[in-house]
Amino acid sequence: MATLNYHHLRYFWAIAHEGSLTRAADRLNLSQSALSVQLGKLELQLGHPLFDRAGKRLVLTEAGRIALDYADTVFQAGDELVSTMKGRPVDRRQAFRVGALTTLSRNFQLEFLSPLVGRADVELIIRSGTMRDLLAQLEAHTIDVVLANSAPQHDARSDLRSHLLAQQPVALVRRPRATPIAFRFPEDLRSQPILLPSLDSEIRIGFDRILELAGVRPIIFAEVDDMAMLRLLARDSDGLALVPPIVVRDELAAGLLVEVCPVPNLSETFYAITQKRRFPNPLLGELLMRAANGK
Repeated sequence: MATLNYHHLRYFWAIAHEGSLTRAADRLNLSQSALSVQLGKLELQLGHPLFDRAGKRLVLTEAGRIALDYADTVFQAGDELVSTMKGRPVDRRQAFRVGALTTLSRNFQLEFLSPLVGRADVELIIRSGTMRDLLAQLEAHTIDVVLANSAPQHDARSDLRSHLLAQQPVALVRRPRATPIAFRFPEDLRSQPILLPSLDSEIRIGFDRILELAGVRPIIFAEVDDMAMLRLLARDSDGLALVPPIVVRDELAAGLLVEVCPVPNLSETFYAITQKRRFPNPLLGELLMRAANGK
């Protein structure tokens, strides 16, 4: 594949923004004929005409509009690169890209990211996925941080860093009953159906271990690998649900759910997973500092 000539792209970019060969030639200190030749070479390489003539004006074709979008991005990124290397602030919205496990509490994500929500100078981008997919994106530098409820395995040579953000208790919750009945944990789980996270969840692994040691086999009416769906099922079913209370914080406050009992010796951990970089996103440092200070 032929390498794109960025000089040709710069000439096209100048013509598109000036709207004419004459003005672009004056700006670039080139002759119109030389500029026209360079534009023709770019069009030949891309395989599409980039302008139509409307009288004396040049009008972008569909291919020209696409090329201009890319050119704007390329040269804006170049300007930002120079500013970053010289330690100067960049005069534009800064993107902060977050990867979050699909099983992670939406309320926790919002709590961690709340300092950036609504900021006019920040573009917040959140992607969901599996740990494997998100770590691949982190290593490819397409996201700045992965939010997860477990730390990935890595050795001393790895560039990954796991920052413990919080530990949340885990509880059994259910819809309120007209006549509350005392609940005995874990004995009553032999007769009362329960909604659980999927088997790849850390809290599910810990919960199963507790019940196994107690000799209790629960009645499982559903297993869900998405906390948002688990939250909805907890509101709409009559059984118990195993969740960190932060997941159903709004439902507890509104009285739609009640906490039956905390699960002893069980908690969910929340991590921010980063990669060692020479030029990390400064917004990440702000969030990690805030989390470390407990704010």
